[in-house]
Amino acid sequence: MASVKKVQVTFDCAEPERVGRFWCEVLGYVAPPPPEGFATWDDFNRSLPAEERGSWFACSDPTGVGPRLYFQRVPEGKVAKNRVHLDVRVGTGLVGDERLATLQAECERLVALGAVQVQVLLADEENESCIVMQDVEGNEFCLD
Repeated sequence: MASVKKVQVTFDCAEPERVGRFWCEVLGYVAPPPPEGFATWDDFNRSLPAEERGSWFACSDPTGVGPRLYFQRVPEGKVAKNRVHLDVRVGTGLVGDERLATLQAECERLVALGAVQVQVLLADEENESCIVMQDVEGNEFCLD
């Protein structure tokens, strides 16, 4: 059986570039250069039929380690909890107050970018603390 070499995470959204640029800031990702023959992505978008302009956005980990993220415009809005979500692992290896302080500092940074803090889940006998958040279009993710 062949192993999977690369994974892309796809987001359905109303405004692909807005959501994609938010996640670039969260994760330190970058957008690829515009297609050959175009000086900018705006130039590329202007070359498309009106209904296709701004219909998608992609970004990737500049180190090549993380998965590519792809954002595609869909007509319907988000109506229920995500079935899949990202865990942004900023507290790995930390415990107790140090972990919570690290998570809260990252939460403040992301709120300034347009995220919303939903709930702080404090450590218990089985799990360390985490913070449930929403991105700029309401998609849930966790600071872990």
